[in-house]
Amino acid sequence: MRTSGLPVQRAQVENLYVEAMLLADEAHAAFVAQRETGWIGGGAARDSLLQIGLACEALKTTTRLMHIIAWLLHRRAMIAGDPGAGPADSAARIGDPVAADWAVCLGFESNVRRIVAASERLFERIAAIEAGWDTPYAVTPVQTMLAQIEARI
Repeated sequence: MRTSGLPVQRAQVENLYVEAMLLADEAHAAFVAQRETGWIGGGAARDSLLQIGLACEALKTTTRLMHIIAWLLHRRAMIAGDPGAGPADSAARIGDPVAADWAVCLGFESNVRRIVAASERLFERIAAIEAGWDTPYAVTPVQTMLAQIEARI
């Protein structure tokens, strides 16, 4: 991991962690409320196929959020210098997204759909951040000159 951006990375990780934990709490409450009220498919009470779809999408959303939180916790540990957290660990990579089935999600309350979409967007943001952090910096002319001076000393 590059060290020049650690203060920015630390702040990003902390902010994203708070966002992910709040979204996880919100997702839990929304999926429980959707399941308990039976409001699925425009008010159809307890349609078993939609109930199964709700359970599946709740698991997908939870899995997506847990991958995000695990990645953020691992990045926290890497930034802190924990010797047990390295860039080669499986937790150092966000991995492939768990996509929602939007054909099923359209039957849910708007709040649940919003949370599913927010979890997908957060996953995409994390993947983009990871890709950006792993891209090597271009060496600037000043860095080249400093390296040359350092080599002469």
